[in-house]
Amino acid sequence: MKIIKIAKSQWAAGLDKAAQSYRMIGPVKEKDFHSFKPLPRGAQPDLSCLNTRLSPKSIVYPQSESMFDFTLDESRPDHHQLKETAQDYSPRAVIGIRPCDAKAFALVRLNFDTPDVQDPYWLRAYESTTWIGLGCEAPCGSCFCTTAGCGPYHEEGLDVLMADAGDHYLAKVLTDKGAAFLDAAGWKTAAAKDADQTIAAMAQAAEGKITSVVQTENLRSLPNNDLYNATFWEDVSFSCINCGTCTFACPTCWCFDIQDETRGTSGVRMKNWDSCMYPLFTLHGSGHNPRGTKLHRVRQRFMHKLKYFVDKYDRGIQCVGCGRCVRLCPVNIDIRRVCNMMNSFAASGEACAIK
Repeated sequence: MKIIKIAKSQWAAGLDKAAQSYRMIGPVKEKDFHSFKPLPRGAQPDLSCLNTRLSPKSIVYPQSESMFDFTLDESRPDHHQLKETAQDYSPRAVIGIRPCDAKAFALVRLNFDTPDVQDPYWLRAYESTTWIGLGCEAPCGSCFCTTAGCGPYHEEGLDVLMADAGDHYLAKVLTDKGAAFLDAAGWKTAAAKDADQTIAAMAQAAEGKITSVVQTENLRSLPNNDLYNATFWEDVSFSCINCGTCTFACPTCWCFDIQDETRGTSGVRMKNWDSCMYPLFTLHGSGHNPRGTKLHRVRQRFMHKLKYFVDKYDRGIQCVGCGRCVRLCPVNIDIRRVCNMMNSFAASGEACAIK
């Protein structure tokens, strides 16, 4: 595995050089929070933030995205046609994404890139992007990535994984796209032979700082109907206000709606984020709503992430342990508690009182 040493004294110049070939995106502080934003030429990503308030999923999957333009002017010969909205899929690089957020794209891809159906908007945006990750040295108290199939130095979904080694970065090249970006930045100095061991030691130290865990080993073993009818859902959903904060902040939530918006005779067909927490999400044209109560909606969210996804894809939970929903939920509903309740129910037939 090739590892490049990037002196921090050469960091800004390298990014500026890479910007000749890539559109640059990185964490930027906005008032009290950080967000991933396009970086103007010469601007630096703020790598001091542990994690952004919202995940970077909007880089690939914008909150609102125009798909087609059309006209209602019947005097025009193209009034009945949809014209695909022009998009910019030129190369871009995301600097400083955390490993949990990069892993989230791999989980979401299972939905947008299937053998039968591929979402061209999601795939074009994803494939045009090079992901330069930064390992977490000091995970926050709500992080539980190590028991959610991830970790502070997890490599899945990244093209380059960087480790902060004081006066320099150690950049592990994971893909050809990653190698091309480092070449474009002019970073070519090979790291010392023991650099891989250095990164491994840093990863082990970071993992040792994570004290928050989820238990998932029993989730596959219980029939869906038993968990669906568990008595603890009333307690879990009691305080929920259906605000949707958890779904908008989550890097692995992918629900969307498609709407036509018109102004005068001009129109646009748009893809917009949606949320299973909203009553309108499952409202039928008949007026019937199969998830008409917040208990139904809260249960669906957790069953999908922690049970249905596990069963459908025969893999771990649809969560990377970033802790955003834990930190941002205004009524303190905690996915760690719910996951552990579901897991203990699967093992014993009843949920333990886990605080």
